[in-house]
Amino acid sequence: MARIFEHFVVCGIGPEIRTLDGAKGFHGFDTYYLPSLLDQYPPPNHTLYPPPPPQLPTCVLPAGVLFYSSGFDSNDAYTFPRSYPIVLTEGDGTKIYVSCIAFRDPVSEDIAEAYCIPANSFADKCICLVSRSPSFRLLKNALEELFALCFSPNGSSKPLWEVIASLVSTVPLPTPGKDRVLFAIDNCLLSVEAPPKDGLPHVDISFQPLVQCLDVDNLIKFFTAVLLERRILIRSNKYSLLTLVSEAICHLLYPLRWQQVYIPLLFFSGVDYIDAPTPYMMGLHSGVDTSTLAMDGVVVVDLECNRITTTEDIPPIPEQELGNLRGEISKLLYPNVVGIDQIKDGLYSSSEQYSKAGNKPWGEDHDLHLRLVFLKFFASLLSGYRNFIEISATHVFNTQAFLTMRSRSTGQPPEPMLTRFLDSHGFMDYIERGLGSEENTNNLLDKLQDALRRGQNPVSILPSNSVEPEIITIADTDVGNSGAGSKYTYDRFPSNIRTEEQEDKRKQILAVASGLSSSSQSVSSGKDSKSETLTPLERAAERECMVLDIKVKLQGLWLRLLKLGPTDDPLSSFEYGTILALIESDAEGIGGSGFVECIREHINQGWHCQLTEEQFLAVKELLKTAISRATSRNDMSTIRDALEVSADMYKKDAHNVSDYIEHHLISLSIWEELRFWEGYFDYLMESSSNKSANYASLVAAHLIYVESHMAGLGIPDTDIKLRGFLSHIEHLLIGYWGITNFKGQSMFSHGLASPRSKDATVENQQPAEASGVGRSWVQSMFSRDTASRSTSFSRVRKWTSDGGSSAANENGAPRQRDLSATGQKKTQTNVRLLRGHSGSVTALHCVTKREVWDLVGDREDAGFFISGSTDRTVKIWDPSFRGNELRATLKGHTRAVRAISSDRGKVVSGSDDQTVLVWDKQTTQLLEELKGHDAPVSCARMLSGERVLTAAHDGTVKMWDVRTDTCVATVGRCSSAVLCMEYDDSTGILAAGGRDAVANVWDIRAGKTMHKLVGHTKWIRSIRMVGDTVVTGSDDWTARMWSVSRGTCDAVLACHAGPILSVEYSTLDRGIVTGSTDGLLRFWENVEGGIKCVKNVTVHTAAVLSINATEHWLGIGAADNSMSLFHRPQERLGSFSGTGSKMAGWQLYRTPQRTVAVVRCIAPDLERKRICSGGRNGLLRLWEATINI
Repeated sequence: MARIFEHFVVCGIGPEIRTLDGAKGFHGFDTYYLPSLLDQYPPPNHTLYPPPPPQLPTCVLPAGVLFYSSGFDSNDAYTFPRSYPIVLTEGDGTKIYVSCIAFRDPVSEDIAEAYCIPANSFADKCICLVSRSPSFRLLKNALEELFALCFSPNGSSKPLWEVIASLVSTVPLPTPGKDRVLFAIDNCLLSVEAPPKDGLPHVDISFQPLVQCLDVDNLIKFFTAVLLERRILIRSNKYSLLTLVSEAICHLLYPLRWQQVYIPLLFFSGVDYIDAPTPYMMGLHSGVDTSTLAMDGVVVVDLECNRITTTEDIPPIPEQELGNLRGEISKLLYPNVVGIDQIKDGLYSSSEQYSKAGNKPWGEDHDLHLRLVFLKFFASLLSGYRNFIEISATHVFNTQAFLTMRSRSTGQPPEPMLTRFLDSHGFMDYIERGLGSEENTNNLLDKLQDALRRGQNPVSILPSNSVEPEIITIADTDVGNSGAGSKYTYDRFPSNIRTEEQEDKRKQILAVASGLSSSSQSVSSGKDSKSETLTPLERAAERECMVLDIKVKLQGLWLRLLKLGPTDDPLSSFEYGTILALIESDAEGIGGSGFVECIREHINQGWHCQLTEEQFLAVKELLKTAISRATSRNDMSTIRDALEVSADMYKKDAHNVSDYIEHHLISLSIWEELRFWEGYFDYLMESSSNKSANYASLVAAHLIYVESHMAGLGIPDTDIKLRGFLSHIEHLLIGYWGITNFKGQSMFSHGLASPRSKDATVENQQPAEASGVGRSWVQSMFSRDTASRSTSFSRVRKWTSDGGSSAANENGAPRQRDLSATGQKKTQTNVRLLRGHSGSVTALHCVTKREVWDLVGDREDAGFFISGSTDRTVKIWDPSFRGNELRATLKGHTRAVRAISSDRGKVVSGSDDQTVLVWDKQTTQLLEELKGHDAPVSCARMLSGERVLTAAHDGTVKMWDVRTDTCVATVGRCSSAVLCMEYDDSTGILAAGGRDAVANVWDIRAGKTMHKLVGHTKWIRSIRMVGDTVVTGSDDWTARMWSVSRGTCDAVLACHAGPILSVEYSTLDRGIVTGSTDGLLRFWENVEGGIKCVKNVTVHTAAVLSINATEHWLGIGAADNSMSLFHRPQERLGSFSGTGSKMAGWQLYRTPQRTVAVVRCIAPDLERKRICSGGRNGLLRLWEATINI
């Protein structure tokens, strides 16, 4: 019979102490440390039971572990133990339920001594009961009894771990609807049973926390967001609330199931997962700061404040179902208020079913009726759905026919919420589960629809509990066997008995921590007169024996590691721990080099690198450690061998784990070590120059092999071609043999052009600056400057830590290149990183030349950029001061900045805090705070005459007078959020579009609405107005060209395969450029009979965010941090004829290499041929192309 308790687990500080950042050792009381699995039952060597989830320690102590100078204090609530549940979700969607108690426990004496932790210190510890059954109350009660038994002054009659072993091993999982299991923990009697399977799913929680934290409207809004599978973040300062509310809302989805990512309690260090693009439901403690995250579209449910916020609207439930749902919930929660004017017998058919539960404290009856209320909602919303289930090659449900039927019955068009719901994974999963399965016969939704149609009570669909369950009593077999009157008391939670291997591993780790190794201990203990009299030859022989002994041990451990079974976890095995200790504790590098040699010999003997996924992770982790230790010793041969072994394993292993390699091995410190690359290329030169084959071919072949190492480390770079290799070979030639060496003269015998030739193809081959690490190390070899080469490799670590990458020249200083004595022409592009923001860059503005003249004088290179971020700051950047671009930081907003504009003397910014701030450019002082919008501000524009025009998600466009700090007028109103606007200051015409899919045009000076341009079917994302023409781009995959004077649609541009995020109008040839999420640029031109697409460009692979054009230049920016600059040569302008294609004259001039960062906004300065992008990692990337035409 299955057991109800799968594991008892203890988590806390283990023998190997690391901070959350990975630093080893004790770093004080104010630092959080990684928790470890300390003890468990069943033990890890028990072959009949699977191990507990590997993520368990991190999840049960989500904040990490803290050290304290004192333990429990009855006068200090912060020291009290905390009890809370968590839920873990496995890859197949099954749930694991865990009850936790966290408390302060004394630090073990051996750990305190090894890490020099102050005596009598305490640290967080957590005990857990793990189960596959959602028996929250049972898990909580059983765990609290064990905790009380441990620290009871009266003690227990048996050792605590014997009590735990008996509990986990003997208590069975009851048969649903048949059994009730009784068992005891010491003198406390507990019971557990499960309801019948043909009723509602088993729920052992109360729904009261959900309805107490959220009012009726917010509860329905929360439920709708879950139903539509939005990205949902639940916030609370109590762990229990996060789990209980998450579980409650998931059960209210019945008969649907939540199909997306589900993490009710997210560990603090995983806060960056909140910006993940896929739907999820996560719970996060209120104390974790999320201000640096983008949070676009995330539905934030604040349980402490009864508040739900999001930047994207949640479509409401259809009116009929909404009214019924709100009324039914109100009857249950407030029966005395809802029924205050009803007569005694009641007038409503459903009043009787709530009267019993409504007039007494919240209990199981309330939980049941709340679940039935939401089940009735689904019965109404999906009325008649069974008639539209169709099994075909393309679908199982005829959504369009169902919506048509519902529209006819309600007399209303299809509701947006219902349309989205029918496309959700949860609904499709429900339909597919019901096809041809037994679940369809016990479908309570179908039963409820039939019962309501017959006028029956909804409770009648539930199975009756007339049959009494069979009582199963679990007796304590050890009663009476203990010594009479013997008691076991504890001053701390005891450790389980360790095996000899576990104890040896613990001692090895602590010895390393205290700066001692087993070899050094033996040397110090065995030091005598004999050792002092050894000759150098005898010492060498003794060392050789020691090396051989270590290698023999490593060989045995390596083979045992490969033989671990499929249920074993190599990362927690004795073999892995011992190999790791040998590598880390050996100051001479014998362990690391010996381990690499073991793998190399095994490969040479025909091993095919067939590893399980877990084994592969363990081996890569050991190789990473060996490389890092060898780097600190400048052991180039071990580093080289380890990299080559890593590459071989990656190529041969069918189970390689690319994510692990990308996120862990990529952070090796080796990429920052200049001496490794110098030594490695010395090795290449030596091994190649002694061979008779063509020298250039051999060196190029070695470099290609190095590229395979990069691929082995998860850094594929297919763009490193032979031209780049030969460039580097020439550089080595100059540095080692001089320009006249005959081998160097034969290098270019391949017929390839020199990489320094001035043809356009080579000029477009820009020096790499960030995207592929393979390209960056080749480019770093071009420079002999140590600092620049080191920083080029530091991008790898930066990328893993802050989600982005940086340029090789991070301080903005120009690179010094010494490629040849002839003096190469300076590179014509320059990409710099501007650092300063600590959150995502959400707004960018380019200052015009006229504004620059007014501020710093008429300098050609004095373009300014102004940026806003989720860190709530606005920053002004002056690119003319290289290395010191940041001119000012403006503080005042309390939430993310979304819009920026400026005039000659002022900067204006709009924010999610619903305010507009006006600053003085020169003094950086805050001048005005403009309040009046009721939602986040999305657009801002400075106008002449000290006026500001703003638009917001409340659907209004307002004009402000900065001098009087007042709103002059609400010049426009839309039915939904405004996302984009354009204003012609010369005519007073304003155009705006947004989520209502309507482009509104107003004449501000006349104070009237000119037109409502209707045609788009989804959100309008971009708008451009030039003269009498307005161009709009929409999520409906089309762009439209409108006439302002006539209010008509002149053309529909419909060739993109995704939403159109950016549009531009070229005044010179009256053409249009559109950019979409499909990554395509399309050039459109007016021809006889209409407008047509004359050119497609596929430079970008992600959504095109920005298009800006001048007479001869076109700047493009995309979400993958790629940019492109298009040019239309002046000499071609005169050749355009009326019949020729003018828009086709735009030619791609240059594009820099993209980086890893995700871009949120782009601002071009085409007058100075600059494009700046703002990334989610907080970095601004400024690309400057200085071009001579």
